[in-house]
Amino acid sequence: MQTLKELYKIGRGPSSSHTMGPERAAKLFSARYPLADAYRCVLYGSLSKTGKGHGTDRVLMETFTPKPAEIVFSDTPEETGSFAHENTMDLIAYENKTEIGRMRVYSVGGGTIRVEDEDTNDCTPKEIYRENSFHEIAVLCKSRGIRLSEYVFENEDDDFPAYLHDIWETMKRAVLEGLTTSGILPGGLNVERKAQFLYNQRHIDESPSTRENRIVCAYAFAVSEQNADGGRIVTAPTCGACGVLPAVLRYMQEKNHFSDEDIIRALAVGGLIGNLVKTNASISGAECGCQAEIGTACAMASAALAELFEMGIDQIEYAAEVAMEHYLGLTCDPICGLVQIPCIERNAVAAMRAINALSLANFLSGTRNISFDVVVKTMYRTGRDLHEKYRETAGGGLAEMYQQIADGK
Repeated sequence: MQTLKELYKIGRGPSSSHTMGPERAAKLFSARYPLADAYRCVLYGSLSKTGKGHGTDRVLMETFTPKPAEIVFSDTPEETGSFAHENTMDLIAYENKTEIGRMRVYSVGGGTIRVEDEDTNDCTPKEIYRENSFHEIAVLCKSRGIRLSEYVFENEDDDFPAYLHDIWETMKRAVLEGLTTSGILPGGLNVERKAQFLYNQRHIDESPSTRENRIVCAYAFAVSEQNADGGRIVTAPTCGACGVLPAVLRYMQEKNHFSDEDIIRALAVGGLIGNLVKTNASISGAECGCQAEIGTACAMASAALAELFEMGIDQIEYAAEVAMEHYLGLTCDPICGLVQIPCIERNAVAAMRAINALSLANFLSGTRNISFDVVVKTMYRTGRDLHEKYRETAGGGLAEMYQQIADGK
């Protein structure tokens, strides 16, 4: 597996696969062809169908500036079906109107890209983890008597703790900025920011559990709304699912006075879970539906919480497995291709579910029959079986129904 720095990335929303990935591809391509005086970008699959809503064309043109770039949204079904990934783009460089180079790139989720026919390239970091399954990692850690967080820090480089500190500071800042900002999100749906409202709606006889739900939801809304507004967030594992992990960790830190060092340990374990999904399945909504994004985020958050409370390896696995299992089959159906409806609310619900998974793991881990590795494989197969329109094309589910209503059907 690759470094967790490839999972946790700091960037601007609203989409890791539709903005951060294409931006990275454009930078790589322009560096390879510095003599080009113009570029052409052809977007396929989900990049084509939801690219306008996600701002793919905007970020590409900004990245290639001051040189001109033509952005083409291709909707040819037979072309899309032949690609190795649903998020495919062709980049073409010109000099004096003559083509001087081209590159096909797959934006595979979380801001990570893969260049076709290149096993190793400028955007592919080396593998630093020898183990590629939770089972392998658990056996190793138990044999050596170390925690999962220790395992992560042993494999990463010396500056990784400092890197996670920057990740955590960015997460906390996104929560704060989201809670102190109001107004309408861009995109045309007239979605009003709700984080500030949720946070301030204290009731005179509010129970502790009700308050917990309200605050956790407010934090998840805050980060997700920052993402939808193009704010600075952390992929965890993607932009669309970026609100779950910071919401639960920020709330638990405030409630139980955990130190930032404790949170860093939790982030390491949460990242390990996300990395396993990314390696053995997918974190791309375009490839496997929202189960790959919000399901993975929920599993990461529950595992991080279990590490925070110093649970055992089996309990951590159970927490992650429960969280992922009950998102199996979830479609990706963003209305108008925007990361707003139902994405923002899903972050809040997943944050609460992560806390519930933690509670179950505290009592029931010894009774489980399904491993985390099995759930990950199941999620991937389920995602591949989903009809294309339910995998981040804005062509099915809520997106389809909303469009029919808008069209008066």
